[in-house]
Amino acid sequence: MPKFLLLKHYRGGPEPLPDCTPMSEWTPEEISAHIAFQHETGRMLRENGEFVDAQGLSPDGSYVRFGGPDAPPVTDGPFPEAKELIAGWFLVDVDSEARAHEIAAYVSSAPGQGGRPIYEWIEVRQIMGAPAQDV
Repeated sequence: MPKFLLLKHYRGGPEPLPDCTPMSEWTPEEISAHIAFQHETGRMLRENGEFVDAQGLSPDGSYVRFGGPDAPPVTDGPFPEAKELIAGWFLVDVDSEARAHEIAAYVSSAPGQGGRPIYEWIEVRQIMGAPAQDV
């Protein structure tokens, strides 16, 4: 079965989110409801045998690249930072891309501020298989 990475976007996507209030401005109860939804989604995926992994990401991060024999450069830009774009992910093992889209649409309905669905963009990317090995 193919595996798909469902990337949870804060603000990214083909168009802006209707109400993109940062989680830092949510009440503790709203955050708890959102996290409970994520846990319940993971439970349902496990029950269906489709769950591989899920992680939320902290807002802290930096860019690092190889810079030769000296220390690697570490920077906050000039590019949009992943911490501003990617909130977390689900990795699923499903029968089809259509099923991955179905799960992504459900994940997009997670509750946010005021209990309203956040309608976040979920980027669906198929995991590449290993290259064929010469036998």
